[in-house]
Amino acid sequence: MAIKCDIVSQDRVVYQGEADMVVIPGADGVMGILPKHSPLLTVLKYGIITVRSKQAEEQHFTVAGGFAEVQPDQVTILADAAENIEEIDEQRAEDARHRAEDALSKVTADNKDDQYLLIQAALRRSTLRLDAVRRYRQGRHR
Repeated sequence: MAIKCDIVSQDRVVYQGEADMVVIPGADGVMGILPKHSPLLTVLKYGIITVRSKQAEEQHFTVAGGFAEVQPDQVTILADAAENIEEIDEQRAEDARHRAEDALSKVTADNKDDQYLLIQAALRRSTLRLDAVRRYRQGRHR
């Protein structure tokens, strides 16, 4: 028995298929979702979603916030941003991290506002993407 899994970001469907288990970074910690799981709704933290199935090896996705709805036969993830780790351009993520670090270093106490929060979020997301690539693609794509 499998559970249907949909991972949707703001601009596209990132993953759609069946899984034997889905691991998500929920607000209260990492959760493993199996078929026939009790219904729940949770906020997602920045982290890694792992989709496990017998037909294919594990697939990993970064997620930068959002929500997950779990039903006994389906997991629906509505992500603020999500992508398959295999699709991440490591150099582009590294460049984004450097840009965010530079912008953050130029923020003064006088102008810590929404722009500051956006820069922090960009730094957090680029760091997540780089950590994910280094952890899950280790030795395969270098």
